[in-house]
Amino acid sequence: MPLFFDTVIERAKQHRKRIVLPEGADRRMIEAAAMIRQYDFAELTVLGDDKAITQQLTDLDVSITEGMILNPANTERKQEYARQLFELRKTKGMTESQAEQIICDPMYFGTMMVKLGHADGLVAGAAHSSADTIRPALQIIKAGPGCRTVSSMFFMCWPDRVLLFADCGLNQDPNESQLVDIAVATTRTAFLFGLKPRVAILSYSTKGSGAGTGAMKMARAAERAAERIFALFGAAVPVDGELQFDAAFVPEIAAKKCPKSKLKGNANVFIFPDLNAGNICYKAVQRLAGAEAYGPVLQGLDKPVNDLSRGCSIEDIVATVAITAIQASEGPIPV
Repeated sequence: MPLFFDTVIERAKQHRKRIVLPEGADRRMIEAAAMIRQYDFAELTVLGDDKAITQQLTDLDVSITEGMILNPANTERKQEYARQLFELRKTKGMTESQAEQIICDPMYFGTMMVKLGHADGLVAGAAHSSADTIRPALQIIKAGPGCRTVSSMFFMCWPDRVLLFADCGLNQDPNESQLVDIAVATTRTAFLFGLKPRVAILSYSTKGSGAGTGAMKMARAAERAAERIFALFGAAVPVDGELQFDAAFVPEIAAKKCPKSKLKGNANVFIFPDLNAGNICYKAVQRLAGAEAYGPVLQGLDKPVNDLSRGCSIEDIVATVAITAIQASEGPIPV
């Protein structure tokens, strides 16, 4: 089985999207840009001090192409983007003067590039918090048509398998309807990346083995998610819950705890009850089980924007750019 890193790069080569990197002041972004040029799977625009970025890329023997480097402070697009930002945010109290100042922030400038179709997606977070990366996307790009819940997921990868965990990075305490939206979005993500989803709605209870409102919420969410996923994707996607992780993942335990489960202990998409559970679990699996964790990958935005950990490696950035390019190739989102 090819490594996930290699797989997403090969898939991204089929589309060659333009991805904007707003954090040109971070050396990792420069080195990632050089690696992406070597792999040749996407076009890039790097934002920041154009002279410094040009020098660094030249030192890495990267040929600078037109549009590859932009300085938001002095580009001719600055005024156009400021006007567009003002129009988008004036009902929220933004003034024209504020828009002219804010658009010099590479995060807002890059997000506006995506909004206006001058880039197909954005990757940031190496030097910014998740809030600073995601906020401009929610304000400017917003959710796609018919999408009620923007969510996040992680690809948890080993040489012989890929699992999808959601939501591990955005929604703190999703209600029943939001959990259904997250399950649907993550199912769609699995298909987009060439995986056959088998969806488990997780809980501390398996089919009523534990009492409490939390287990009941997950059971209801599982029933509704199964109905909606069937309507959108057909019977090829098994969905079940509420399930404990072992009942969803280990066939021998599933045979004892939930013998009638459609998943039969072979789930590969896991929907967590809340952000506490999801975030703790993905980090534990990453550190204790040696998984490569790619994410948080945002789901449900009208155009793709993805966040990085501030501790990310150059390879993490490269993979996330490839993931974003693949997302940008997606057609109309079913609702």
